[in-house]
Amino acid sequence: MVASEDLDDVLAAAQSGDEQAFRLLYRAQQPALVRYLRVLVGEDAEDVASESWLQIARDLRTFSGDWDGFRGWTATIARHRAMDLLRARRRRPQAIAPVEFLTEMSAADDTADRAMELVGTDAAVALIATLPPEMAEAVMLRVVVGLDATSTGRILGRRAGAVRTAAYRGLRQLAAKLAQRESRHPPEPPRAPSWSPAVTTSAAAALKEMR
Repeated sequence: MVASEDLDDVLAAAQSGDEQAFRLLYRAQQPALVRYLRVLVGEDAEDVASESWLQIARDLRTFSGDWDGFRGWTATIARHRAMDLLRARRRRPQAIAPVEFLTEMSAADDTADRAMELVGTDAAVALIATLPPEMAEAVMLRVVVGLDATSTGRILGRRAGAVRTAAYRGLRQLAAKLAQRESRHPPEPPRAPSWSPAVTTSAAAALKEMR
């Protein structure tokens, strides 16, 4: 994996036509992009991501900016493709993603970093998809894609302050959902608990980071 501080150079090389550099960009950005799209379009995320990368590859030479700007640019393209798909299927509304129990998750610590890792998993993405759309997108773009509030606001057409508020409220709702599921499914000794109190604490730590 390329270090984040080297990705500006990789981006410049890719814009100059270096195919290996483009592959590195793809590997660095694709996982977060697909998770974001999964919240928007569910099982069609991979297809929408593929369409997005076709446009990214076509227009890469015209892009101006650094790695952070590139992440925002690709997220904007992906969102436009997702909105196109949603408009095309508006006559057949469907659930974005199933709600899954996070039974495979555990947490050994209660740091904000753990919370960031938590929302990067597929099961957590399904849970995020149950949030109101404006909160779900804010959480995904801020926490999973890794954009700042200003860049996220440009993508969503909202002010940075509104983005911070939506992300904070979204994480707060996630913490409540985790706590609720924990109360419904208490651990049975001697089996290791599926729901660790540290998971909820992790979400609380993430909330502090979003303020």
